[in-house]
Amino acid sequence: MSRQIALLRGINVGGHNSFPKARQLELARSLGLADVTVLLQTGNIVFADPGTPPEETARRFEERIAAELGLTVPVLVRTRDELAATVAGNPFPSAVPERKTLHVTFLSAAPTDTDRLDALDRAAYAPDQFRLIGRELFLWCPGGSGRSRLAEAVGRARLGVTATARNWNTVTKLLALADA
Repeated sequence: MSRQIALLRGINVGGHNSFPKARQLELARSLGLADVTVLLQTGNIVFADPGTPPEETARRFEERIAAELGLTVPVLVRTRDELAATVAGNPFPSAVPERKTLHVTFLSAAPTDTDRLDALDRAAYAPDQFRLIGRELFLWCPGGSGRSRLAEAVGRARLGVTATARNWNTVTKLLALADA
């Protein structure tokens, strides 16, 4: 059976949008999802593919979270194969040994307006780099993203879509869970 991965945006960050791991598991099961695993506290839920399109599954999560917790939490869902394609399509393979320096921002759709990203002077942010590929924005910050001026600039480049980021460690662990 194939798997899907729900990526919840902005929960348990800085004490806001509290949504404990056990409650995430319970909520996913209440949606009728099977073989559910929650990775970390930050909204990474792997489950058996219910045969529902990912966008519909995301909508169901959002509605249930709003109804039961009173939170507005955007949810993006990727299939196992979509996540595997993201991992295989990593444009920064040399970053893989330093997994914390590579991040993927998952987008709800491929942005149609990339003018703000295109306007960034990439050379001014070197050695940090980014690359937009479809519905994923890869960001490599060899010195770490916490102090990266590029990470900040990319974050400000509003793309008109819902976005949620994960570091490479989390991305690859999610794929491993989906393959288990």
